[in-house]
Amino acid sequence: MAETEKPLLIKRYASRRLYNTETSDYVTLEDIAGFIRAGREVQIIDLKSGDDLTRQYLLQIVAEHESKGENVLPIAVLTDLVRSYTTNVNSIVPQFLAASFEMLREGQSKMMENLGVLPNPMAAMPGFDLMRKQQEAFMKTMMAGVPGWGGSGPAKDDGDGVTSAEDLAQIKKQLAELQQKLSKL
Repeated sequence: MAETEKPLLIKRYASRRLYNTETSDYVTLEDIAGFIRAGREVQIIDLKSGDDLTRQYLLQIVAEHESKGENVLPIAVLTDLVRSYTTNVNSIVPQFLAASFEMLREGQSKMMENLGVLPNPMAAMPGFDLMRKQQEAFMKTMMAGVPGWGGSGPAKDDGDGVTSAEDLAQIKKQLAELQQKLSKL
């Protein structure tokens, strides 16, 4: 594996200072965010315990950006994430989010080409409409019957072709199959 393909190792000392092992200097959360924006993977390890703290620090970076008014995550998405921790769908949500972001990354170059041409560059991203419909159907299906989610049964098609009972039945079947596979692991 080439040096640039390995994650950048950041060690957290007892003083909570973060140490870049490649450049032998201390870094801040903003420095780490800059590494990630530049395309670099990072791994943050507690020096004393050896625990991987990467997730904790990435969440802290997101929280700091959101608190500064750099709102990327709509309130509805944050609310849905919190709700997913209290339901039995929390094993599916990470896979769903990862697939959605992968689609976004794959279409990013096409979106950038259209950025100056179209009023809504996201709409020009290949598969964006399909992704939106799948996400809506997924959330409606997974949250059917969950208090506070606005429905006790499967979502109905409101005329825009987003969901149908048949689509929801298929999604439920696929999710049940995924859950069976996951439980076997």
